[in-house]
Amino acid sequence: MGAATANNLDELRDKILKLKKDLNAVIMAHNYQRPEVQDIADFVGDSLELARKATQLDVEVIVFCAVHFMAESAAILNPTRTVLLAESTAGCPMADMIDADDLKEWRKRYPKATVVCYVNTTAAVKAESDICCTSANAVKVVESVPNDEILFIPDQNLGHYVSTKTKKRIISYPGYCITHARLNARQVIMAKQAHPDAKVVVHPECTAEVIELADAVFSTSQMAKYIKESKAKKFLIGTEEGLVHRLKKENPDKTFYVISRALMCPNMKRTTLEGLAQTMELKRNVIVIPEDIRLRAQRALDRMLAIA
Repeated sequence: MGAATANNLDELRDKILKLKKDLNAVIMAHNYQRPEVQDIADFVGDSLELARKATQLDVEVIVFCAVHFMAESAAILNPTRTVLLAESTAGCPMADMIDADDLKEWRKRYPKATVVCYVNTTAAVKAESDICCTSANAVKVVESVPNDEILFIPDQNLGHYVSTKTKKRIISYPGYCITHARLNARQVIMAKQAHPDAKVVVHPECTAEVIELADAVFSTSQMAKYIKESKAKKFLIGTEEGLVHRLKKENPDKTFYVISRALMCPNMKRTTLEGLAQTMELKRNVIVIPEDIRLRAQRALDRMLAIA
């Protein structure tokens, strides 16, 4: 990196910090964001961590460096605050695999089932659900529901993982994360052969064949905790590569290998410091949710947070 580029980055960071102060804002970033975006954020975490934190802050503006559904969740839980999505084009293919009409049709097929909705969904889908969950608390949420029949939406891989941890009947909607789906068993086996002394840690959005080869299956925040507390020194990481930046910062004495180069979410990488600065300067990309949808979606999120 040349001196001019470094100076420009410093100016950009200074501008963002000044805008944050002027707006009385907080910057939140998901673990999959670019390193420089994570470094300027006030809080970095997974969906559950950020959802919790968003309800605890005394600020006027929440700036989300993540994808659309995460900013929506913040807006659902914080109706009196302005929520800005740093990059308007950052969506989630999994969230787009189901809409409210799809869910209504599936409810008709399974009228006795409780709908457990992964947070990787739109506000409109959450509004049609009974309770939300994240990858960190999906098993706990399912176990908390009195019903023995669960319609789990939209991630079939997380749904399958939950089904191995409960006696309840899990009916999984056929959605999936296109990034985690790129990881296959052959890649894990080859990585283990190359690094036999490394622990394999994967995300529950991975396929069942990948999960079977793992030493641990966790959400990103749970991965960070597990690795920090582990006596192991080497880890094979089976989730979006952006998490490794946080892992290296928190564990400078440990070594990390991303199992596949395909583990990169283009939507999470759309956010840049330049875009973040412009969004804050223009107060653009305001998340607006119709109040009737927001209230029903909040009910599903509040039920999750009460359990979590």
